[in-house]
Amino acid sequence: MYGLINKAVRELICEEFGAETWENVRERANVDEDDFVSMKQYDDAVTYALVSAASEELGIPAETVLETFGSYWVKYVGQDNYGHMMDAAGQTLPEFLGNLDQMHSRVMLTFPELKPPSFRVTDQVGDRLRLHYYSSRKGLAPLVVGLLNGLAEKFETTIQVQHGREGSGVDEHDVFDIQMDA
Repeated sequence: MYGLINKAVRELICEEFGAETWENVRERANVDEDDFVSMKQYDDAVTYALVSAASEELGIPAETVLETFGSYWVKYVGQDNYGHMMDAAGQTLPEFLGNLDQMHSRVMLTFPELKPPSFRVTDQVGDRLRLHYYSSRKGLAPLVVGLLNGLAEKFETTIQVQHGREGSGVDEHDVFDIQMDA
């Protein structure tokens, strides 16, 4: 993953729990770097180690760390240089979700080695939709739940999310049934 992700993990922990907690997390994860280069590619194992170490240090499940990070990520990149891309991706939550792959294609112009997940919206009826999430990275569904909650806040809507799995073999993927309340 690019350093931008790890940098955001650092910022979240420092903002919410303090610099000392970050140092403890970094040491638990056996990560030497204190600051990450946004445009540098890091092994995914670094990010997973930081999440695991944060879980241990804070005494909360890794899923909670990922969900919290997902929500934080929406604000973090929205305040950074990528807010304009987010704004261009849609004016409503369903529109935005339907344009995630196109937004990731634009992001890949800046981050050419990016291996983004893929998203597909189906079964959109009224205030309900199903979001399909395909990723080569395992265990990140809680992050998507956090992203969805962060996006709901951005679009000033309330959502309820139910997560499940669908398909089999290479076609198995996560699905999120989303109920929106204006």
